[in-house]
This record gives sequence, structure tokens and C-alpha cells, in this order.
Amino acid sequence: MTEPILLKVGGHELNDPEFLNELPIVIRELAAPVIVVHGGGVEISDLQKRLGITPRYTDGVRITDIASLQLVEMVLCGTVNKRLVAQFIEGGLEALGMSGIDQGIIRAEQMPHDTEDMQFTGQVTRVRGDILKGYLAQGITPVIAPVCLGDHATRYNVNADHVAGSVAVGVGAAKVVFLTNVEGVLEQGVVRRTLSPDEAERMIRDEIIFGGMIPKVQTALEALERGVPQAVITNLKGLRTHGGTVFSR
Repeated sequence: MTEPILLKVGGHELNDPEFLNELPIVIRELAAPVIVVHGGGVEISDLQKRLGITPRYTDGVRITDIASLQLVEMVLCGTVNKRLVAQFIEGGLEALGMSGIDQGIIRAEQMPHDTEDMQFTGQVTRVRGDILKGYLAQGITPVIAPVCLGDHATRYNVNADHVAGSVAVGVGAAKVVFLTNVEGVLEQGVVRRTLSPDEAERMIRDEIIFGGMIPKVQTALEALERGVPQAVITNLKGLRTHGGTVFSR
């Protein structure tokens, strides 16, 4: 089997009907099987605010308390995952929706932090890549919500960028692509076509890269360190035209 592509889809795009219509078409054009990991942070934050819960973040990552965890599961494992799977099936893909909990595909533990109690925000400890590769061998496109399984049946909300990087390593992906609403990493309004680790770290220090782009860039660099040959940050147009920002050593 051809080495798969790991595709991470962000929350902003998941509310865009034009994007959702085009995404399965682009996936079908790719010359490799695809695993999709999706976010949904925009809808989680909207529901939190409607219920009087203030969203909290540190270093671009959501801090998940127990009340927020219930919302995360509802939105990610339910609404967003099924919306995406339905769109994929309508677009001709054999898509199967799941979370990291199903079959214990993705295990996690609490994310450590020097100053914050991250509560039910987790980090990945293990990926059962054999199960995911088995689905791919059957022509199935796994669509994964980033709610993962901890010890003693604890569930953790894990940043979808981090899940994407870990799954890419776990299945031996040819590359991991982080789809966002911009063509790539911007410096003075211009897309950087390539970035080395040193350049990326400089841009984070200088706050050229900030907010939600930080975990994407850091995960891209971690994926390279752990053996994924290529990491890309781009939008749907860049995925189709092989554009975006490519991270390399």
C-alpha cells in the first residue's frame, strides 16, 4: 500500500459549505490513501459562550475542564465528525467516523504545563497505527475526532494538530498536511514556501508566528523529528496545487 497522507482539517473550514463540498473531491485526486484528523474549536467556543463558560487557552491550546470536556465530546465526536463523514460519503469516499477512544486507537495522558492545570487537556502517548492502516487497506478513509483515551477510562481533549502529528508518525505517513484558512505561514504578508526548524523558532520568538499557528508549526517540526518525511501548512487550494509552507531540515 502507498504510504498515506495525514490531513488535519481546522475548525474555521468546517463551517464553510464550499470547502466541505470541495474537500472530498481533492482527497479523491490525491495519489495516496488519506487519514483525516479534524478540529472544531470555533464551534466548541461558541457553545461554551452560549452556556456561560469562558474559553481559556495557553500557548494556543484549549484548557479543558470537566464541563468543557462534555461539550467537546458533543461537538467533536458528534456534530462535527458526522457532518464531515456525511460530506465525504456524499462526495464518493468510504469514510468512517471515529474518535481516539474507539478501539483505543489513540491513548493520552494529561498535558503537563509549568503554570496551568490542564485538567482534561491531554497529550498523545500511543497510536494503534496497525488498526488505521487496516482501514486504509480496505479503501476506508478514517475521520478522527481528537478526543482520546487515558488511564482508568479518562477521556482527554487533545489539540487536533498534536493528534495529527502523532497519527502521522504512528502510520508511517509520507507527509502530514495541516489545512488552515491561509495558504501558509506568512511573513510580512508573503507565504514562506519553505522553513527550517531554526527559522520557524525565530518566527515564533519574534511573534511573527502566533496564536493557533504555534501548535501547527511546533507539531510540524516534531513530526519531522520523529521521522515523517514532510510537513506542510496550507489551505485547500495549496493542497491541490502542492503549495503552502513546506517544513524541511
